[in-house]
Amino acid sequence: MNVQDTSPVAAEVTRRTLVTEQNEPTGSGSYSPSHLIRRVFHKLVYPTLLGMRRGIEIEGRVIVKGWPHIEIDRGAIVRIGANVTLNSSNRGYHINMHSSVKLYAEGQGTEIVIGEDTRIHGTCLHACERIEIGKKCLIAANTQIFDCSGHDLSFENVENRLNTKGKTKPVIIEDCVWIGAGCLILPGVRIGRGSVIAAGSIVTRDVPPMCLAGANPAQVIKTF
Repeated sequence: MNVQDTSPVAAEVTRRTLVTEQNEPTGSGSYSPSHLIRRVFHKLVYPTLLGMRRGIEIEGRVIVKGWPHIEIDRGAIVRIGANVTLNSSNRGYHINMHSSVKLYAEGQGTEIVIGEDTRIHGTCLHACERIEIGKKCLIAANTQIFDCSGHDLSFENVENRLNTKGKTKPVIIEDCVWIGAGCLILPGVRIGRGSVIAAGSIVTRDVPPMCLAGANPAQVIKTF
């Protein structure tokens, strides 16, 4: 059974945050009461609500800007390391974020692991087996990371395609990886430590450590 967040507390906190932001005077470096309230939401209220969700394990303090979309099936788990940032707010972000962070762990035994000091902005992580993101990673907005194809190709019986579930292959993103905005990271991919994926890329195969990769399909542009 899927469990979606429909918490009235989270909804009310989100509503009040938006009202606060709309009423706050502009200007950099401002520490108005509304600014301080928003910081409390990001560092205390939202993380506390997130930690109350079944299937989530949080190791240390985290920062949650705006309320993420969470779906965790029974028997699945999402592990979030210390000092992780989950950003679902366009406020102060350098590009337009189309939707909130989405963490979807589908199926019993499925795992999503996010390493400490990692920052995730407006990105979807949909796991049917395992998605692992290392420490100190940067994942820009509007990126999609998934370990499942959704359906089989089923060319031998195309009428039955909509009834298939597709195969799963774990996705591993090693430490200190930077993924630019609007990327697709497909099932079975491993991105090596320290590598950078250019914005708008579609990653269909493994990327070695310490390189710049990009395009569709993504290819190594330069190694370091």
